[in-house]
Parts: sequence; C-alpha cells; structure tokens
Amino acid sequence: MKPLLEVLQSGAAYLTKKGIDEARLNMEHLLAHVLQCRRMDLYLRFNEVIKEPELDVLRGLLKRRGEGEPLQHLLGTVEFYDSEFVSDHRALVPRPETERLVELIVEQWGKEPPARVLDMATGSGCIGLSLAKAWPQSKVMLADISEDALELARLNGSRLKLDERVRLVRSDLFEKVEGAFDLIVSNLPYIPRGELAALSREVQRDPVLALDGGESGMEIIERFITASKDHLNDGAWIALEVHHDQGDPVASMCQSSGFVEVSVRKDLANIGRFVFAKWQHSAPTS
Repeated sequence: MKPLLEVLQSGAAYLTKKGIDEARLNMEHLLAHVLQCRRMDLYLRFNEVIKEPELDVLRGLLKRRGEGEPLQHLLGTVEFYDSEFVSDHRALVPRPETERLVELIVEQWGKEPPARVLDMATGSGCIGLSLAKAWPQSKVMLADISEDALELARLNGSRLKLDERVRLVRSDLFEKVEGAFDLIVSNLPYIPRGELAALSREVQRDPVLALDGGESGMEIIERFITASKDHLNDGAWIALEVHHDQGDPVASMCQSSGFVEVSVRKDLANIGRFVFAKWQHSAPTS
C-alpha cells in the first residue's frame, strides 16, 4: 500500500523516463481511471492509501503506456464534441483537430443543416455521429472500408442512442455508396507512405489502413475528390481534414476538378488543415 500522492509522483517520473509527453497528466488520468473517480478529485485524496490490488492494475497500465500504447486506448474512451466515444485499436483515436472540423461544419450550416450527410472513412464514427447528434433532422450515412472500424462506429452509435438514425455501409470510397448528399465530410488517410515509420509510437498504434495515403499522401484524397462529384447534389459541399502541408495542394485539386468557393480553414494551431469546397452541376448564370 502507498499514499496516493507518492503513487502519482512516482508514476509520472516513470512515464517521463519513458519519453511520454505530459507525463503527470497521463498519470493523473490513469490513476483516476483505476480509482473510478474524476481526475480533479485526486487533489482531494492525496493522503489516501492505494491498496495493492489497485496498484497491480495501475502498474499494468503504466507499463503499457510507457511502451507507447495510446492513453485513450487504456482508458477505453475519449471525449469528443461533448460526447464520449469508445476508442481502441480498430480506428484512429479521435483528435482535437478533427473536433475543430466538426465545429466549423456546424457553424457554417447554422440552423439550416444539410438534409443528407455522408461521413466517408468514418473510423470510430466521431464525425458523422457528432453531426447526427447536432442535426436530428438530417439523414446520416457512415462509410468505411474496414469492418472493424464499422463495428466500432456501430458501438458508438448505440452508446449515443443514434443507431436507428444513421446507416452504416462497408465501402471502398464510393464503391457501395448509393444516392447523392448535401454534405460529404471525411478524414481520409493522408500520411505519405515514406513518413509512416517516423510517426510517434502512439500514432503507429492506429490502423495502417487509416494512415497510409500512398506515396504522396494525397492519392486517396484525389480519388475521393474525383468520385465525390457523382454523389453530390447541386450546391452540395465536401469538407476534408488533410495533413499539415496539404491544404493548398488539395484546394487546388478541388478547383481543377470543378469545385467552387474552395477555401482552406485553420485548426486551433493556425494550420490550414481543412478544405471546404462547393459543387455545382452547372455554372451559375450572371
């Protein structure tokens, strides 16, 4: 048995030695998870003694975190756009920049959301399910090539009580997708293949299928832009999350494909990470 404060300090020191960023914050999350309390409650319990069974569980989690397993996988869930999503090896860990994409989309449509929405390469479902929750009247489809990812999205939809309002489709991009949409949003694989080996230990725990964007990093994005036009209603939009240096090239790609009102929007770190573009079947009349 050890005092909580001692456990917290020694665990943070261990994670620091293992090269984990924000080691103390990670340790606080793990300790709160084991004790089944809020992280901030730890500060009211510093003198409490942690018993051996709980220490055993904590040691196992610490070892796995020190080996680079993502904190979100160890906790089992992640907060995203005011909802809790299950997060594990089946899909990308939902990240703050993707949450910002959802915020920008909801801001743009305001009180008149699109009638039909497609979340392509949905992964955990965090984008599409967040939009379905924000827009109760919209019909939302979640598509992914990975059955594992769709299982995770299905679980998250059920937990959020949205499973009867969304449709899930296994599809290689638009291969099995039917109909046209008013908004197609996607966080496609965009890492250049040559950079995969240099990714952080945590990101390398994400599925390669969700990371590998081909030699240039934009091969799947280019396929998506070309194919999306056959699945967009007149005046519909696409909204993409791309790599930190792909905003302008992807915007140019959209313009070359005939999209209009193309813009690159910035994330919270002031990086042009989101590309929005509008599709019109015919040129507007003057």
